[in-house]
Amino acid sequence: MPDPGPDDAKVAIFVSGKGTNMAALLYASRLPGSAYKIVLVAANDPEAEALTLAEAEGVATFSLSHKGMARAEHDAAMERAVLDAEAQYIVLAGYMRILTPEFVKRWEGQMLNIHPSLLPKYPGLDTHARAIQAGDSHAGATVHLVTEELDAGEALGQVEVAIWPNDTAEKLANRVRVAEHQLYSRVLSDYVSRGNDPEYLLERVRECALALPRTYERESHGAPGFRVGTEKSGKFFAYFSDRHHGTPHICLLVKCSSQDELENLVETQPQTYHRPAYYGASGWIGVILNRPDVDWDDVAEWLERSWRLMAPKSVTKLLDAADTF
Repeated sequence: MPDPGPDDAKVAIFVSGKGTNMAALLYASRLPGSAYKIVLVAANDPEAEALTLAEAEGVATFSLSHKGMARAEHDAAMERAVLDAEAQYIVLAGYMRILTPEFVKRWEGQMLNIHPSLLPKYPGLDTHARAIQAGDSHAGATVHLVTEELDAGEALGQVEVAIWPNDTAEKLANRVRVAEHQLYSRVLSDYVSRGNDPEYLLERVRECALALPRTYERESHGAPGFRVGTEKSGKFFAYFSDRHHGTPHICLLVKCSSQDELENLVETQPQTYHRPAYYGASGWIGVILNRPDVDWDDVAEWLERSWRLMAPKSVTKLLDAADTF
């Protein structure tokens, strides 16, 4: 079995029964190239078969019956187990409990589920029978982010399964389940590794940068850059750097207020900041993006700080005026 890498995302799986999707996720996590590892399998039924499989495979388990407990109290106990296991993501795999809105909110963007239909078609139950009754040519499965609204979170991936003539809901469910096992691990691995994907990181930076007034994107020395002002006289206030000049970093280059600030940040927080080649001498700092738990609010603040340092006063007044409302 390949050893998990130090940067593999730590995942907790919630189950209620046999755990066939849990098993598929677990075994896929042990294949070369997987970006996650399973650190906990937790169940609301101490007799769930999934727990036996997880224990046999050396995965930590937690179980607590929800019977006689308030929903929030049970959620809190499950969450404590997740935090004790230092999991970064929660994956629902046949977990037959509705989580409280507070729990869902705390794990926003870090909790995934799989649903046996091609969402937004057929949220809820009896998906296969509904697809057959509607005369659909295909059913399927969707991996999505969990939100307070049932089966309404952003779809991260789907797979189609053909509906046969004279199909039954049971037969279709069996084929969809096989497709689920292929889909879930692929989507989960892609999702947790997006923090190392330059295209994903650039899109996040672009969204923050272009939200500032009078900004536009322009390439600089082969790399994306962002300017403030007019096309003729605008100044760069940020650059996106993808492992340039031999560094392992994907980073955002922004202006510091001083060399003293730059040197202090690089020295005290080397996991977050680095001094970029060539740019560092001019007061630009590299905010490292390909690291766990990037705070995108902090990235947005850096972009605004740098924007203010480079923008004409006539332009910064626009933002100041907007902030007063």
